[in-house]
Amino acid sequence: MQPLTRLSEEALTVIEKGITPRDRSAQNLPAIRAKSKAVAKAEAPRLCRTHGVMIVETVIGGVPCLEVSPPDRRVDWPVLYGFGGGMVEGSPIEDLPIIAPLSALSGARFIAPDYSLAPEHPWPAGLDDCFVVYRELAENHFAIVGESAGANLTLALMLKAKAEGLRLPGAAALLSPWCDLSNAGDSLIFNEGRDPTLAKKNSYLAASYYAGVNRIDQPLISPIHGAFDPGFPPFLITTGTRDLLLSQSVRLSQRLRDSGAQVDLHVWEGLWHVFEWYEALPEARQSIARIADHLIRGMAVD
Repeated sequence: MQPLTRLSEEALTVIEKGITPRDRSAQNLPAIRAKSKAVAKAEAPRLCRTHGVMIVETVIGGVPCLEVSPPDRRVDWPVLYGFGGGMVEGSPIEDLPIIAPLSALSGARFIAPDYSLAPEHPWPAGLDDCFVVYRELAENHFAIVGESAGANLTLALMLKAKAEGLRLPGAAALLSPWCDLSNAGDSLIFNEGRDPTLAKKNSYLAASYYAGVNRIDQPLISPIHGAFDPGFPPFLITTGTRDLLLSQSVRLSQRLRDSGAQVDLHVWEGLWHVFEWYEALPEARQSIARIADHLIRGMAVD
């Protein structure tokens, strides 16, 4: 696939439309969640037909999960997937625009835990839910992918697994990782208002809901502070120059490299936070193809 030399018309349309303010107050979150999930469920049959995947709701260790199977299962390793939404919104079905093409392209089965959300269930509830599923998959070879808040959980799961002596995944991909809940970094200043999907106010509010009374700088809440080493899997990290959390991807990449881990950082010109979710973008399709290739290559070595 040839790299794009300029922003697609589809991307320019999203940028021109700009951000739609979201009221993430505790009293408004249930309505936001219900509306987003209803839209996602209505779109799911089309996405399944488009990519040839099959979806089924399952339960692993008491945790509800969405299992997505490719039309041609070419590998025997599954992928543990963490959905985004600031730990306060989202669900596996809402990330199907990312999961479905990744499953089809990689030929791998994806398992996405429907983890508990804050503020009703602050840290470590969501992490604990995902770790139940992680422990089950870690009995054999597997890969791991997460976007935004889901990438936070992906990193925290690996840190927790390392501490408990569990198997680490053979390959990892992080899409616009929200790895520092203090929201430090220049991009939260220069990309405020430029990212058409994410606002600083909502990031701070979500962080306070998730951390609750706990210190926000501890590694299992802000995993950028974790102790990584060369034993961690090869990482692919994607972000964009308009991503409100661009700085976090850059800082995390450097921290991982300094620890001896392999990192491939892709910064997409003109694109925003988790642009891969926008299935109409040629850039999203290209990035997802690269992620699938990373998983296949990484797992072949593992």
